Amino acid sequence: MFTPMAWLVLLALLVSTGLWSSVALAGPPGPTEINGHKVLTLISRDPPALRCNNNIQVAAELSNIYKLPIIVIPVTAAGPGARAPAVYYGSELVTVDGGAGNGMVHYTELADILELEGVPLQEEEGLLIRLSDPFEKLKAAIRGD
Repeated sequence: MFTPMAWLVLLALLVSTGLWSSVALAGPPGPTEINGHKVLTLISRDPPALRCNNNIQVAAELSNIYKLPIIVIPVTAAGPGARAPAVYYGSELVTVDGGAGNGMVHYTELADILELEGVPLQEEEGLLIRLSDPFEKLKAAIRGD
């Protein structure tokens, strides 16, 4: 399985080679499936606006729980006719600017889809950000741990 950094490198490579030059709403730019798993594709504005940031946050939270390939593509690299924000799961359009949801997706909406699809879970949840509790650090310092 690729690491998040490997996905970003792959995305940058595909964008720089111009492989996503002819994308419209007929389907998502880029792959719809990687290693047998459907891809969650987010098309965002340049720079991302509120709805785009919401979609990216939802994708990050989902990646904490599910093994899910995620690609974020700026609208300028998505090809002519692309609209942002837009969210695809596999080849299916979930939401797009001006359409149902007006380009913004909700966590429960996507989590329900992933559950129904049987997307595998991460072995350990919550790896996106691990913050240690400052109170626990203080207690450990007092105990001399």
